[in-house]
Amino acid sequence: MEMSDILDFLHSAARSVGAEVTSQWFYLQLGLVMAGAGISLATGTAIRAHTDQSTLAKDWPAALRMMLRVLVIYSSTAVFAVLMRLARFVMVASTWPSRSYLLAISAKLAFAWLAIRLVTSVIRNEFIVRLVSITAWLVAALSIIGQLDPTLDALDSVSIAFGGLRLTPLLVIKLGVMLSVALWLTNIVSNFAETEITRSGDLTPSIQVLLVKIVRLALMALAVAMTLSAVGIDLSALAIFSGAAGVGIGFGLQKIVANFISGIILLVDKSVKPGDLVTIGDSSGRISAMKTRYISVAAGDGREFLIPNEDLVTQKVTNWTYTDKNTLVKVNFGTNYDADPRLVCKLAAELAAGTPRATKGKIPNCILTEFTEAGMKFSLTFWIADPDGMDNVKSEVMLSLWDAFKREGIRVPYPVREIRIRGGALPVDNTVVEVPT
Repeated sequence: MEMSDILDFLHSAARSVGAEVTSQWFYLQLGLVMAGAGISLATGTAIRAHTDQSTLAKDWPAALRMMLRVLVIYSSTAVFAVLMRLARFVMVASTWPSRSYLLAISAKLAFAWLAIRLVTSVIRNEFIVRLVSITAWLVAALSIIGQLDPTLDALDSVSIAFGGLRLTPLLVIKLGVMLSVALWLTNIVSNFAETEITRSGDLTPSIQVLLVKIVRLALMALAVAMTLSAVGIDLSALAIFSGAAGVGIGFGLQKIVANFISGIILLVDKSVKPGDLVTIGDSSGRISAMKTRYISVAAGDGREFLIPNEDLVTQKVTNWTYTDKNTLVKVNFGTNYDADPRLVCKLAAELAAGTPRATKGKIPNCILTEFTEAGMKFSLTFWIADPDGMDNVKSEVMLSLWDAFKREGIRVPYPVREIRIRGGALPVDNTVVEVPT
């Protein structure tokens, strides 16, 4: 279709609309449409106000329950469609059918929108619902008024050529709609595969995450390739963009690619996995999730650190649960020289052994490490089965030591300062104060 054809089409459409607007039957139909819209809005508002959607058909299957709720939500549209159909029936019976075409179009548009919303009610993604609903309704509207083919021809008449690729507005619209639907279906299949993989008890958490990522990437690549082929784009025509894409990956996307490759390496070598307690720099916590670009470390106080995968490969990482969850806890303390060091070591070991979280199979050990000016220094070590909450265990042991020292008369040393004054005595105030008698 050339530009002159498009202009001729627009001129003819304008003449047709002008002829219809000058007809008295047009204003009668317009009045009926406006009256029906007002009645349907009032009726729909009353229906929604007197319907409890939370308990509506709660024993029905989920799909039917969702459709019924959509009918309640769009009850105004349903009432409007019925009223327009009744008005159309009366007009056809009273006069020529051509004098009620606006009522027929209004009823068909309302029924089309209602049917589309019922079909899309099974979709959970709100963005996909809106995209599919609006697109499908526009196509239905153009088909109802008989302008679908001319519109498609007009959208396909303007094009931009990139090598062997002919890019038109129609092609872009088709690609956007079909790609959105394909990615939505891919997400559903990926979530189902992820659920099945995580249920498998024979796979380690790292292998589960790796398989989920591979499945998602494979399905996404397949969806994109199938969509491009479906809209008529030859994949070989995109070879012209390969050089630019390579430069973009080399410069602008190098960090993203590095984090992605690092994530694959972490999953393969199993150095970290979900649930591990790790320390990376100043950040400590349990790994709650491993993503394509980063891992999420839950600190336990409501914060989550998002650490790039590259940092785990290139920096020092302390994994408290890499091969064994058993953790050595070390408590340093001191006493004065009046205490018996053997008794102190015995008390400390007994208190550590009595801690509920201490590993029963490993005997705590307390040694005298140093003689200092202020007193003696000791080091108490014992094992716990899990490093989670290690600071709480240390605090509990130190509080028990404090109570035992109080009971046994053992004092904890504290610094003593002696001040010497040189160069004479302090000045003395010799003022005499007279006291009245």
